[in-house]
Amino acid sequence: MNRQVLLASRPQGPVTEENFRLVEQAIPAPGDGEVLVRNEWLSLDPYMRGRMNDVKSYVPPVQLGAVMVGQTVGEVVQSRDASFKSGDKVLTSLGWQLYGVARGSQVTRIDTASVPASYYLGIVGMPGMTAWFGLNEIGKPKAGETLVVSAASGAVGSVVGQLAKIAGCRAVGIAGGKAKCDYVVNELGFDACVDHKAGRVFDDLRAACPAGVDVCFENVGGEMLDTTLRLMNSFSRVVVCGLIAEYNATQPYGYTRLRSVLVNRIRMQGMIVFDWQDRYAEARDALVRHVVAGKLKYRESVIDGIENAPRGLIGLLRGENFGKQLVRLA
Repeated sequence: MNRQVLLASRPQGPVTEENFRLVEQAIPAPGDGEVLVRNEWLSLDPYMRGRMNDVKSYVPPVQLGAVMVGQTVGEVVQSRDASFKSGDKVLTSLGWQLYGVARGSQVTRIDTASVPASYYLGIVGMPGMTAWFGLNEIGKPKAGETLVVSAASGAVGSVVGQLAKIAGCRAVGIAGGKAKCDYVVNELGFDACVDHKAGRVFDDLRAACPAGVDVCFENVGGEMLDTTLRLMNSFSRVVVCGLIAEYNATQPYGYTRLRSVLVNRIRMQGMIVFDWQDRYAEARDALVRHVVAGKLKYRESVIDGIENAPRGLIGLLRGENFGKQLVRLA
């Protein structure tokens, strides 16, 4: 039987396990041009919280009673597309379920000879490519500049900081707790990391950025973005990648430092990785090369079982994960 997690209700504020329902269905059969995939790994990502709301966004919301969205990595068990055969390892977007059918055009074969299959949901997958395109296409870092990235120990932020170091920048992270900050500096090689739980974000960030901030890669929003705006240099860049601090809020955050955008002529741009879909292979190949060369380090936070996916997402939205959050399905 196929086990699936459906969206049972829309959250009012923080996500709860009651917003989901676990069901069993017959394993589907592929039609012409389709493949049946047994999912092995499920990615959990902050954007999923937005997809649970019935609001206009860059993609449609998940419908009540539908399988929760999400990228998966798995193995083809039956193929009716000549491009794929049984046993192929593939990247798909089949969501929170053990098995799924997808058209061959919506499936990407992956090479697990150089990196593990799960990496295609993290450092060489959507989060890594988000970091790659957001930093290089919008942030445009230059050697000698200072970059600040929030959620610095997470799947996107950890890659952003390391890529900034490769580009010759001073990389400063913001993370929650001493353990995460120590990891960001001692293992990922950032120059500094500010612990936002210590209660001195502005003072600590100012001390870590004596020459001001040239690039802000924003994953959190709210107080973190408002604080960083106070330290931005003239003609600096802000990449708005995520606003996780606001996803569960019932009232929007009241920003107080937007004047800095005007005074410092800051270029601020939102980014969705889909905008570079035709260049995914370029980013993925570059990221794989950096990983194989030991220039990019990576950490995964893994929970087991499709039934625990709701708990994993709830923990992710609370900042309880350490590294890329995955669900092991097989």
